[in-house]
Amino acid sequence: MTVTAVIKKNTYFDSVSLMSISTKANQADGVDQAFVAMGTEMNKGVLDNLGLLTPELADAANGDLMIVVVTKEGTEDVDEILARIEELLVRKPPAEGETAVVYRTIESAAQGNANLAIIAVNGAYAAREARKALENDLHVLLFSDNVPVEDEIALKNLAHDKGLLMMGPDCGTAIINNTGLCFANAVRPGSVGIVAASGTGSQEVSVRVHALGGGISQLIGTGGRDLSAEVGGIMMIDGIRALAADDRTDAIVLVSKPPAPEVEKKVLAEIADAGKPVVVYFIGGSEEAVAAAGGHFAATSQDAALQAVWLTTDPVAEVPALDAAHVAAVRAKLKPGQQYVRGIFCGGTLCDESMYALLNAGEDVWSNIQKNPEFVLPAGAASRGHTFLDFGDDEFTNGRPHPMIDPSLRLERLVREAADPTVAVLVMDFVLGFGSHEDPVGVTLPAIAEAKRVAEKDGRHLEIVGYVLGTDLDTPALAGQVAALEAAGVTVARSSTETGQYVRAIIGKEATA
Repeated sequence: MTVTAVIKKNTYFDSVSLMSISTKANQADGVDQAFVAMGTEMNKGVLDNLGLLTPELADAANGDLMIVVVTKEGTEDVDEILARIEELLVRKPPAEGETAVVYRTIESAAQGNANLAIIAVNGAYAAREARKALENDLHVLLFSDNVPVEDEIALKNLAHDKGLLMMGPDCGTAIINNTGLCFANAVRPGSVGIVAASGTGSQEVSVRVHALGGGISQLIGTGGRDLSAEVGGIMMIDGIRALAADDRTDAIVLVSKPPAPEVEKKVLAEIADAGKPVVVYFIGGSEEAVAAAGGHFAATSQDAALQAVWLTTDPVAEVPALDAAHVAAVRAKLKPGQQYVRGIFCGGTLCDESMYALLNAGEDVWSNIQKNPEFVLPAGAASRGHTFLDFGDDEFTNGRPHPMIDPSLRLERLVREAADPTVAVLVMDFVLGFGSHEDPVGVTLPAIAEAKRVAEKDGRHLEIVGYVLGTDLDTPALAGQVAALEAAGVTVARSSTETGQYVRAIIGKEATA
């Protein structure tokens, strides 16, 4: 094994680009591990934890680019690997028939044709750049995280006063005027508008609307903290008002994990003035409160999409029923000691929706569910019962690419969970779309095969339930990813909601959902 480090002075790349470049570099022949990142203290801390921080790297400045490559035994041509990484860093020219405009500053972009800035710099500088964009009358999608909440409040108040969108911080998904931004899916245009404090939650509703025959007018992300007591739902309220005024939007869907109670009241109070039907999908939310506000309550993401399409003029495709016979067959294969579920997710809302579905299987099940922030389960993991992990959580992504880009951490965890004889079901999501891994199922298949081998050695059936979040318009397309999972013996759910229903049915007392 050889470790090679290169520092490129005063060479800046945004975090979104570097996450993608790191993932591609890690896939190169002869590479055991590749790390391409800016020389921030956080990134140097990650290198230190990996035992890769050299004195030269420790001296790198925030504006310096660090390239660290660990090659496999027998790999000789490190220079060729570095040259390939250099190629990844070069901005590709536009394809034939396309044009590209490069702005060197936010001010020059504002003077040109730009009206929205996507900001993906280190959190220490993100608020400053977002403020600069807002002051130049640009809407903002702030992808960066680790932005102080005080800065978020100030930025959103500024945007509100100027009539601009301030999506984020930590906003990873939006579709504005049929253009997907960051992690978004290819969906048909339509009349359903979405305002969401959840990235994968909004993606899920958008692809369900697409699958049902509807389409999306706008998808406005707010960032995960928007509905906290501190922020007060500033962006979600402004988003509702923007969609209420949007001629393309006939129905509005709100998506969030449980908001702060006082903020939920403020948001629901906007429904009466929207002048359009509003579907509310707040995980674990109150149907009574939504109905009292004049909204349409949705208990699941599938339900939210269904209601939204029903409320427009778009046709509604049929929703298939859960395959109860398959559930019964799976339960018959399980040994008496196999009773727990391990969820290994990329998307936080997809993780939570499955977890809440299991809650409905009975309080005895819910009492065993626990969020486990550690990577390695200790010995005696069966005592942890049902465990649902969101590998996109900050604890797993600190200094690492998001698992939708680089799934290596959760692949390791998949095989470890399979070794636990008390596990009955492993449940996973696979997220397609702009910015995601080019083949999320394909890169996972070897780990799935190994997990099944581990269980078979002990004479156990290990049920793996997978859900592919995507559409027929995505690259790769949904059908091919589903077919690959089914060929590997994975039960493929047709929605995030059905994923949770399968888990509930297999583990619950009844063999039907």
